[in-house]
Amino acid sequence: MAFSNNSSDSGAISDINVTPLVDVLLVLLIIFMVTAPTVSYPIDVNLPQPTLNPPPQTSEPPPPIALRIDATGQVFWNNNPTPLTAIPGLMNETVQRDPTNQPLLEIDTNDDAEYGVLAKVLAYAKNADMKKIGFVQK
Repeated sequence: MAFSNNSSDSGAISDINVTPLVDVLLVLLIIFMVTAPTVSYPIDVNLPQPTLNPPPQTSEPPPPIALRIDATGQVFWNNNPTPLTAIPGLMNETVQRDPTNQPLLEIDTNDDAEYGVLAKVLAYAKNADMKKIGFVQK
């Protein structure tokens, strides 16, 4: 097969014309350069500033409350036997005394105590809005 370099041959041109592609890319580049600064705008955010001195403690924390549940389900409030129905009132009274400086409720349960009694005590503490609740580890 022989190829001729005559301009009189009317064959197909095999070169890719990239001029329209470059034109389109330049137009897109200009559009993005113009619109990019308008898309990003500042948002004012008020962040908390660190304080150099922490606020002083106004009062000492109250003594903790010892709540013990024995194997029979009897509840002791500060080592005094207390019926389970009286616990919500005692908790509400404790929270109402000083809602911001509540005492720690230390719950001590016997291994043989029923879980239902503990669940009721925890529900009473949640309903009274007690913030500091801990369990005594043996």
